[in-house]
Amino acid sequence: SAINFLERLCLTWMFFFMMCVAEKTYKQRFLFAKLFSHITSARKARKYEIPHFRLKKVENIKIWLSLRSYLKRRGPQRSVDVVVSSIFLLALSIAFICCAQVLKGHKTFLNAAYNWEFLIWEAALLLFLLRLASLGSETNKKYSNISILLTEQINLYLKMEKKPNKKEQLTLVNNVLKLSTKLLKELDTPFRLYGLTMNPLIYNITRVVILSAVSGVVSDLLGFNIRV
Repeated sequence: SAINFLERLCLTWMFFFMMCVAEKTYKQRFLFAKLFSHITSARKARKYEIPHFRLKKVENIKIWLSLRSYLKRRGPQRSVDVVVSSIFLLALSIAFICCAQVLKGHKTFLNAAYNWEFLIWEAALLLFLLRLASLGSETNKKYSNISILLTEQINLYLKMEKKPNKKEQLTLVNNVLKLSTKLLKELDTPFRLYGLTMNPLIYNITRVVILSAVSGVVSDLLGFNIRV
């Protein structure tokens, strides 16, 4: 019993340590995205002591897009994706086991000690996934903030009125900003936990197995058949 307890404790510590590393990586990504969104604002750039430049030249737009692409790829990608995908798969597996136990006998479900352990693990994993989902969503919003480009377009239109002799040059920059806005809208997909929704295996497991189990539990508890 002591050896079994120590093994379980070590495995639990290793798994939660990897989850903490993944959360730290997501926090770093969010920090980079936050600082990147402040580059074009003189007040915020001064506040956070970061470089500042306006998107009033084609060269500046090129630098802005290159920096955005570099920051999104910075840091560990594949290893963190593996950890997050493992958390997601483990949460799905525990949810399926709990659904199967409830279908077997929902009145005696909480009588078994291992079911309580499953519920504790499921709650802890869901908390981590919700935390990662929140950080990932905020990071994606920072990188997909099209209002920065729209603000620069308005500034260019105002500058065209003040400096009509530079209208041709400013028109070129404005066209590049419009193309950049369209490009970002095409490239950026809605929020996803990195690597999860793009994996067809995980998607099929979620849709077929887990939803079927949840449908069976709901049908058993409510007393009539239901489709999820």
